[in-house]
Amino acid sequence: MKLTILGCHSATPRTNTNPTAQILEIKNHMFLIDCGEGTQVELRRNKVKFARVKHIFISHLHGDHYFGLVGLISTFRLLTRETELHIYAPKGLKEVITIQMKLSNSWTNYPLVFHELTSKKTQLIYEDDKVEVHTIPLDHRIYTNGFLFKEKENERKLKMNAILKANINIAYYRKLKQGADVENDDGVLIKNKDVTKDPIPAKSYAFCSDTAYNESIIPIIKEVSVLYHESTFLDKNEALCIPTKHSTAKQAATIAKKANAGTLVLGHYSTRYDGYTAFKTEAQTVFENVLLAKDGKSFEF
Repeated sequence: MKLTILGCHSATPRTNTNPTAQILEIKNHMFLIDCGEGTQVELRRNKVKFARVKHIFISHLHGDHYFGLVGLISTFRLLTRETELHIYAPKGLKEVITIQMKLSNSWTNYPLVFHELTSKKTQLIYEDDKVEVHTIPLDHRIYTNGFLFKEKENERKLKMNAILKANINIAYYRKLKQGADVENDDGVLIKNKDVTKDPIPAKSYAFCSDTAYNESIIPIIKEVSVLYHESTFLDKNEALCIPTKHSTAKQAATIAKKANAGTLVLGHYSTRYDGYTAFKTEAQTVFENVLLAKDGKSFEF
């Protein structure tokens, strides 16, 4: 699982900071999460192949999380894209994008599929044989979701020496990977545990976009491998969390600790601060395994 940060700052873009956007590579998927202004430039800068982006997840309709989307959709059109593009976003985004395309007479030459989100409860919004994606209802000034990306359980590993010794036909290898006991060529039932190894543990990634401190999300993200949680403010500005519905680094760490997350990635920093070391320092007073998001930085998990 690989996470590439295209932008991790709040509010307006600057010459050296970009608003929220990131690429998650998981089980051969390449998911774009949020699409702030300038995202397509950062995609190019980070050498992301546009054709691999087939699913885009937008957390909410504040501009620093989606203003780059119509430009990206337009670029896909100019590049004569043919592959479907699926967008999972709050209700209203389809109307915004459609009217822009209508007034500019620039309808896409590829299928553009909107999945409009309205539920305030967690729901499964995408699933295939490798991955599933659930919403994480967040507490912000407007309707907002985070997203939980979960690998499905990996197949068991074959112990080939044991399989050959047990005289198991190759036709049963698939069943063994799925955890079944099988009969060998002599009609003897072979226990799965004797000829296979435990699979690599499935990974998961929770993206918690703009939100106030919200313990109701903990059951949804419990035991998550990696948690990205906004940390707009430091402790000294905690009072600003109430009117803005944002979080501090320490509050993000508290969520990570209570959810028993494996790793916490901080982001969505307010540009009022000169540096970001203090975010990590404050978070680590609560939760040890903390990483700092940075524009252009990739993490391998």
